[in-house]
Amino acid sequence: MKIRKLYIAIGLMIAFTLFFELAAHADEYDQTTTLTFSEPIQIPGQVLPAGRYVFKLANDSDRNIVLIFNADRTVLYATLPTIRTERPQPVGDTVVALADQGAGQPSALVKWFYPGKNTGHEFVYAGPQETELAQDRQRTIVAHQPTNANPDTSGAGN
Repeated sequence: MKIRKLYIAIGLMIAFTLFFELAAHADEYDQTTTLTFSEPIQIPGQVLPAGRYVFKLANDSDRNIVLIFNADRTVLYATLPTIRTERPQPVGDTVVALADQGAGQPSALVKWFYPGKNTGHEFVYAGPQETELAQDRQRTIVAHQPTNANPDTSGAGN
């Protein structure tokens, strides 16, 4: 009887360990990231007001589709095609590249890199806007994430 309880206890410990290990890496697979913008931000097709947004990859079959949700993931704002882009060195925090479009215009979100990755996602804008953004001054922002394990508290543009 004691041996049986020991096997059950060991089995439960292994099951909990595997569960928590998978949960800890779930966001890395779909690159779920919460970004906070302190001013309106242009994305392809619309301008998002200042606020918190969740960015994540759509699915397994196409790693170049990014979904943008509100902070609690109840509203899907955009499903956007992206192009794979690279940078020389990965950084431990989320990185975004913004194009400054001039006075009175919101900055445009051009690229998004998940923490620790040197490959990221370049957003696809329509014809003339893409050409204009390529000519605009771009700035890179590193979104510092707190040391706790909560992925919903990172920010950019604060």
